[in-house]
Amino acid sequence: MRLYVDADACPVKEEVLRVAVRHQLPVIFIGNSWMRGLDHPLVQQVVAAEGLNEADDRIVERIERGDIVVTADIPLAARCVKKGAHGIDPRGKAFDDASIGMALAMRDLMTDLRDSGAVSGGPAAYGKRDRAHFLDGLERLIRKARVQ
Repeated sequence: MRLYVDADACPVKEEVLRVAVRHQLPVIFIGNSWMRGLDHPLVQQVVAAEGLNEADDRIVERIERGDIVVTADIPLAARCVKKGAHGIDPRGKAFDDASIGMALAMRDLMTDLRDSGAVSGGPAAYGKRDRAHFLDGLERLIRKARVQ
């Protein structure tokens, strides 16, 4: 099992690294630029080419059944779940075969509502409670993935 992180604008890179070290899991951070402060023997960084979905495509190419992806990008999570991986967003919401369809539908609905002006704004600011939910969710997901 490996952890993959959609690293551009990911607010939980340090938390993922701490959990990876505790569980001795390799973690691969993939983004469009080099990230500082992630030096550890369990860490691999992959810098994807500039361009729309380049980092996402690198994650999907590498991820395998039983791996975990950390991403706020629901379409990316769906692509990974389709390959048998587990997904979790930075707020601790897990994605699997049973939940990814609804998550995609809600994303599309909210996009349509924002585009029509019926809804404005986006998600609430990321805070300590979100970080705690993420850590708890990632621990549960790792335990679940190890059993499968």
